Amino acid sequence: MKDVLLIAAGYVLGSMPWGYWLPRAVSGVDIRRVGSGNTGAANVWRTLGFKLGLGVALLDIGKGFVAALLGAHFGSELVGLLAGVAAMIGHWRPLFMRFSRGGKIVATTTGVALALAPLASVAAAAVWIGTFLATRYTSVASMVSAVTLPLFAVLFGASWLVVAFAAGAAVAIVLLHRANIARLLTRTEHRFELGRRPT
Repeated sequence: MKDVLLIAAGYVLGSMPWGYWLPRAVSGVDIRRVGSGNTGAANVWRTLGFKLGLGVALLDIGKGFVAALLGAHFGSELVGLLAGVAAMIGHWRPLFMRFSRGGKIVATTTGVALALAPLASVAAAAVWIGTFLATRYTSVASMVSAVTLPLFAVLFGASWLVVAFAAGAAVAIVLLHRANIARLLTRTEHRFELGRRPT
């Protein structure tokens, strides 16, 4: 029963739609009605600025981190992973938004990995930053870093459970970016221009 409660708590944590709540509280903006309509940090950054986007990213990372850490601490590594996966599902289909579309789980996955494979997570985050600076596409940075996460997990000696989680998360992240891939192929994907204020 304890393990079930930890996993359920992970889903509830993941369901906290900070990408919707924070812009609403700070700017009075319904993020679902601007930009891509996505509640993830990238859309918040693109439409409302870097500071608010960073705040959403940190909160989304935090909920994955806390869910996985609590599950691992009070249960086991497996429970931590399941609680982290539950948080990712909650981020994708949040309870507090009546299971409507949420974010693409990139930041929440980072939080889960940070709790269970910190070195691999930091390395994948560095790949995200490097890829973004080189391309200015958050979608490309997210997919490339996601694909490298299981490789880093193997490199840094993570357990097979964590490696399997990282591989599954990479597949999920790529699938959730299908529309972005289509726009990249047609050269209509939004490219960030650093230093410019959002319009």
